[in-house]
Amino acid sequence: MKIRKGEASDAAAISGIILPTICAGATYALDPDMSEADALAYWMGPDKETFVAEEDAVILGTYYIRPNQAGGGRHVSNCGYMTSATATGRGIARGMCEHSMDYARSKGYRAMQFNFVVRTNERALRLWQSLGFEVVGRLPLAFRHPTAGYVDALVMYRQL
Repeated sequence: MKIRKGEASDAAAISGIILPTICAGATYALDPDMSEADALAYWMGPDKETFVAEEDAVILGTYYIRPNQAGGGRHVSNCGYMTSATATGRGIARGMCEHSMDYARSKGYRAMQFNFVVRTNERALRLWQSLGFEVVGRLPLAFRHPTAGYVDALVMYRQL
């Protein structure tokens, strides 16, 4: 697997990964009716650096990294990750997270924080915890899951 910076020419492949996840409404606090243009503007916005994970020239996953806060909080990074449904269980998300932590360190970040991990996203929770992230906060019933109803969202943190 190769991970590289995303380019404008990757937009269609990135859209093919992020739109189904956004529309499902089960893991990201984004409008499930978001347009493709708005989804791409969110994921590839100027406040983020976007990466893609590819194998044999096929993009299987994408992530972004940005400062979690401005000013005195800029030393903590924040990321979002999405993997193609066809690549689930192949280590793509793990590889992207490991890459993002290395990249964050190289850019001078001292920690990484995930602000809103939906409690029902058990695969992600297990993965992040296996990579050293800890739950440092719980937002009770902060997310309305399309089938589970109101569920907690978690704040996860890891020093780099």
